[in-house]
Order: sequence, then C-alpha cells, then structure tokens
Amino acid sequence: MSNACGLLTIQTEPVPLKSIEVELEVKDHVATVVSTLNYENKEDKPLEAVFVFPLPGDAAVCHFSAQIGQTQIVAEVKEKQKAREEYDDALSSGQQAFLLEESEQSPDIFTLSVGSLPSGESASIRLEYVTELAVQADDGLRFCLPAVLNPRYEPQGCEGAGVQVTSVPASLVPYSLSFSVRVSSPRPISKVESSCSLEPLQYVNTEQTQATVKLAAGHKFDRDVELLIYYSDAHKPTAVVEAGQASAKPGSLMGDPVLMLSLYPEFPQSVMSSLTSCGEFVLLLDRSGSMDCPTSDTKQQETRIASARDTLLLLLKSLPMGCYFNIYSFGSSFEHIFPKSVKYSEQNLEDALKKVESMQANLGGTEILKPLTHIFSQPCISNQPRQVFVFTDGEVSNTKEVIDLVKKNSGSHRCFSFGIGEGASSALINGLAKEGGGHAQFITGTDRMQPKVMQSLRFALQPAVVDIAVTWDLPEGMSFTVLSPPITAIFLGQRSLIYVQLTGQSSEAAEGCVTLKYSLAGHPTENQLHFTLTPAEVTGLTVHRLGARTLIRSLEMEEENGEEQEKVVDLSVQSGVSSSYTAFIVVNKGNGEPIRGPLLCRHIITADLCLKSSLLYFDEDDSWGSKNIAFSGKSVKKKVKSVFSRIGRYFKSGQGVSPQSDRKQTSETLSCSDAGIEPRQPPRDPLLQLVSLQKASGCWLLDPALAAAVGKTSEEVENTKPPSVDQEVWATILALIWLHGFKMDAKQEWELLAMKAVSWLRVQSAPCEAECVEAGNTLLGCELQKDVLGL
Repeated sequence: MSNACGLLTIQTEPVPLKSIEVELEVKDHVATVVSTLNYENKEDKPLEAVFVFPLPGDAAVCHFSAQIGQTQIVAEVKEKQKAREEYDDALSSGQQAFLLEESEQSPDIFTLSVGSLPSGESASIRLEYVTELAVQADDGLRFCLPAVLNPRYEPQGCEGAGVQVTSVPASLVPYSLSFSVRVSSPRPISKVESSCSLEPLQYVNTEQTQATVKLAAGHKFDRDVELLIYYSDAHKPTAVVEAGQASAKPGSLMGDPVLMLSLYPEFPQSVMSSLTSCGEFVLLLDRSGSMDCPTSDTKQQETRIASARDTLLLLLKSLPMGCYFNIYSFGSSFEHIFPKSVKYSEQNLEDALKKVESMQANLGGTEILKPLTHIFSQPCISNQPRQVFVFTDGEVSNTKEVIDLVKKNSGSHRCFSFGIGEGASSALINGLAKEGGGHAQFITGTDRMQPKVMQSLRFALQPAVVDIAVTWDLPEGMSFTVLSPPITAIFLGQRSLIYVQLTGQSSEAAEGCVTLKYSLAGHPTENQLHFTLTPAEVTGLTVHRLGARTLIRSLEMEEENGEEQEKVVDLSVQSGVSSSYTAFIVVNKGNGEPIRGPLLCRHIITADLCLKSSLLYFDEDDSWGSKNIAFSGKSVKKKVKSVFSRIGRYFKSGQGVSPQSDRKQTSETLSCSDAGIEPRQPPRDPLLQLVSLQKASGCWLLDPALAAAVGKTSEEVENTKPPSVDQEVWATILALIWLHGFKMDAKQEWELLAMKAVSWLRVQSAPCEAECVEAGNTLLGCELQKDVLGL
C-alpha cells in the first residue's frame, strides 16, 4: 500500500466510478438537481458500499432510484425506524436493499447504504433534490457543486458523531462529469457566470426568460463548480405558480397549485448613504489548524488566518463611533479579547488590534457551538442591536444544533457568515445567515476576503424593512394557506421566499393579486403584484417540494410531540421529501437467491461533487468479511462509525498516504506548518498600511508612518502643508486623496472608513479645505476635485 493514493480496489485497480451526470433546472429562485452516478463492482465478491455525500443545508431530497443490471428499483419515503428495519431484514434474507437517510447532526450530510452489489455487476444511481438558491451581494443567485467535502470536526464528548471524509487530487479522478443547466424566470435572464468554463448561454425564447447553458468539456475537479445567475429587475417582486400533481388528492398540498412569492427590496440611495452609528459588533474568528493553510491553490503565500487578520483590521477601522464591539476566536476552545463588549474608542481599538495581530491558527478543532452559546448568553446593550460576524473555513458534525441555536436567538441579533476556502460547509454558512437574518459570503479561488466582508458590514449598518404586511386578493371560490413562517423584517441584501397553497377553483378570470406593504427608514411603501393562477406548463414539482420542506422544517423546530412528528411524517411521505423522521427505502425482492460468499465493506474515495467518500478495505479475516451478518439498525450504524474512525487511524498510522496532504489536513487539529509547509508572508499591502494608521475617530496623524504610506518623505509632507492648517486635518485630507487617487479599484474596502474621515473633517469645520486639496493633488500627482472626496 505504499503507493496507494486512495482510489484503489484490493487488487490496486482504480475504483470503477465511471461517470457522473448532473442536470440543474432553475425556476426563478429555486432549483432542482438531478445527479446520476454510474459505477461497477469489479471485486470478486459481493460488497456493501457505503456512500456519504454533501447537499445544500436546506435541500430536500425527493427522488432516489437505481438500475442494477437489468433491474430498475425506485425508493419510497417511510418512517425512519421502519425503513431501517426493512433494510436490515432484506440484507439478512439475501435481498438487494438501499437506504438513504438524513444525518441527525448535519442536514447537509446524507448517507447511502447501497446494500449488496454482486460481483461484476454495474449500477446506476439517480438522486434528485430541490433547494433554494442563495442571493449574493451583487444580486446574483449562487449554486455550487462542491469539489471537496472536508472532515467534519467532532465536538468534544460527541465521539462518532462526525463523518470523516477525504477527497483526492483532480488528476487522480478517473471519471467524467456532464453538467447542464436550464433556467426560467418571470423576468429576463441577463447573464450566467461560473468559476469554471461554460459554453455560451442559449436563450430558448425571445423574451429571454428561459435559457440553457452547459459546462465546457475538459473540466477538472480541482475546484468547486460555482454558478451565478443574474436576472433583470432583480429587486422586483415575482410570483411563480406551479400546478399540482395530477395523481395527488385535490385539497392536499401536492394536489393543489402552490405559489412562490419572492421579496428582495431595493434600498434607495438616500437610505444607503445614511449609515447607523450604533450597534454591538461581535466578531467570531475560526483559529482551527486548517486556517494556517493557503487561501487557495493560486495564493500559496497567503494563509487564511493572515487574510482574516487583515480583514479584521479593515472591519474594526470602519466601525462607527458610538458603537460597541468584541472579538472572539475559537478552535477546540474559545477566547475573547474583552470580558464583555466595550465602547468603540481609540484605546479599546488599539488593544483589540494588538491581540488580532498576534492571532495564529493554533486552537485545534472547530468548536463553534460553545462561543456562540457564550455570546448569546451575554445581556444585550440597550439601543445597540447585536450583529455577529462569523469567519470559518471548516465544517462541523453538529451543524443542525448550531443553526438551531442561531434561530432561537434571532430576535436579539443578526448573523453574517463567511465561508473561507472551498471546503467550508454551505449548510453552515448559509444556515447561520438565513436563520440569523444576515448575509452569507463565500471566499473561494482568487476571491479577496476584504471587499466581501466590507460589503456585509455596509449591510449591517443599514436599517431594515419592517412592518411587513402581505395581503392576498383571489377570485371568489379560491382560498390560500401560507406555508412559510411570518416575515417580521428584511435587511439589505436579504431575500425572502413565501410559499402559499392555493385551494379551490374560480370561473372568473384566472388572476390573483398580492399587495406588499412595508416601512423603510420611516417611509411607508406599497407594491401590488398581479399574477396568473394558470401555470404556463407542467415543469415539475420544485415549488411544491420546497413549500413542503419549509413547512416540515417549521414543524421540526417546534416542541417535539407525537402529533407534530406524525404531521411531519405524513407531509414527508405525501411530498416525497426527506425529513429527520423519515428515510428512503427500496428492497428488490425479484431475486430470491441468498448472497453467496463473504460480504465486504468498501468506503469509496472520490472527489465528486455529489459523492464524497474514502477508501478502506479489510482482508477476509477481518470481522467485516468473515461471514454474512444480519445487522440490526443500530449495529449497522455502529459498524459504519467504526469504519470511519478506522479510516482516520489508518492514515494517521502512516500505512496510507493522505491524498489531501497537498491541499488541506485530514484533521483540523493539524496546521500546514505541522505538515512541513511554511507559507511565506507577503509584504504588507500599502492600503492596509495606511488603514492601520487611521484613528478610531476617523482622522490620521501627521507622522513619518503616514508619509511612508503615501510614498513620500516626512519633509515633503510637512513642507507642502498649507500654513495655519491643523496637522491632523492636513494628514486626513492627504490620506483621502491617496485613497481616491490610487486605490479606486479597492473602494469597497475603504469606503466606510473614508466616510468616517469625512464626518470627522465636517465636525472640525476646518478652513482652507480647498487649499489643502490643491496642495495634496500637487504633492501626490493627482487631479481630484473637493466634492469627489465628499468634502
């Protein structure tokens, strides 16, 4: 095994996953994803394959089928314990069985027990799920096929809860990917972009409301496939009506039409320019070992922790006077700079920056639940709304518990989340922001962290849309049932989807109307949206299933009791959507012959976007292969956990070579430096050098450090200062000229702190501003007007 790269069978042949086909259908803000995986058992014995794969956190699995040779089998949703018992009974009697269930700890991890696959047999697995697409700060909708699923960090005391998964380098993946996309929306599609090469966008109709696109041939699995979809009039409310299922009972959720209403208010420029000066800003930074790794394959010299330190510098300098702040950092344990949030002042800012500068990725694993619990236990400060900024590159096994905690405390705080690197859990990052009323950002590839974080800070400083009222006007004979929980506020950059079941029929014109009323910065607004009640065509059940998923999640969040659980199971079975109380089960009873020979376990390693796993094999004298075993539900679970834990010991023992040693540590308790990698720190960016000199009030001091930052000597800066002008005023205007003259490409990063500097200058009522601008232009070689600087 000295040459093992992980993608090998017991005969050292590549694991025969032959191809993957992914079809994505986007309907306005939601998507249906169909993945087909084709593979073959080339072992000389039957095997039980265990696959683990990631999904978006709010995804709803709605179809699972398999083609085994000439046999076609389709799964159905059943109550979870009943499904497990049927699976175990089928295996013990020699029948083909498949089981698909949602992880109890993380909603974005699904395990698939394929059962016994005969030697030499080919199989094709088809998995379908629906999901809402997250909206980005530039109004684009983001869909991601992850190329990496990192090991889930297990919190202390939760041994066995995590699923340890490993991926391989792109060059070792011996199978192909086919990826096609179809987009439709009530509004025109302006463009579709990707981190990977795409074929040209093809419009299907003249209105440009339907389009198709494909991934260009030759894609390598060296990064996530990220897709960004942009619509015209992105902030205009839209309504999509989807026809019910013809075979479903009228009056049921799946039998009636379901409407999806999208709310994504646009904030007027007058509101955007008036930033609040209050708030409690709590910054939570991941300092687990993996944060010591490079930010990307193309930025080997810049580590994630170094980029995060620079980002915190910008963020702290941009906070408004009058607010409160604190900084937490976490790994296996957590720390905080101040015992409680403190008022934003020059001394407190200086103390915080000294601590930030010394922060290293040396706190072990990813215990995010404990610091969040501590933050939420702190009493809120009167008239200072709490805003939590979470920075992490990891994934945790207790994602659901973390998100539930944020949702429970969403009435007293907002949560902004930042996923660093391609391995960050989309379920964790999107879930934190969605339940915390904030905004999620992903920093992948060549992305810079600073502009995305500053964009979110601007969102955090804006007022919210409040006093939201939605009223429906339907023809006589029709009624509606809202499936979504009530919306109490919408913040800048936040999109809300409302699902509504429509019941009954009308002989009148098939048109309805919804009226939206809300208040923004004290100004009431009213919008009316007319929509057709007749769906254009039958295009699947994406909206129905996501409406069912929304209702299921709301019921699951309520106090557990038999009645609520029964409702969830009934709704899950009716809609074909998975839940925490149900599972997909299929038993093939066509072949009555028992399985012959020892049953082997293969946990197969891939770098696949839908299927992530690791390889471990045992010799025939291992307990897995000694005989046919009739497993109970619990014993299967214990066996699978045992396999995963032994994978970790296997790689740690040195018997195998971790295929990720050049990408990311298989254990988050290790850093890149532990692996012999010592990233070189690049020289400090001149912009960050200038920013670091700004005072909490917004001004700069006239000193040699400022002169060096703007590329001049102390003598040049001092000698060109107009007479009778205050030194701090001159220094501040000089800094503003340098920012506008040389760093306009990074305006998003420094705009807020420049606004703070202008506010400080206005308070000074300094004379000779025009003379200072002219002198500064001469010194720095610029030609800026006074009003360009905001003066």
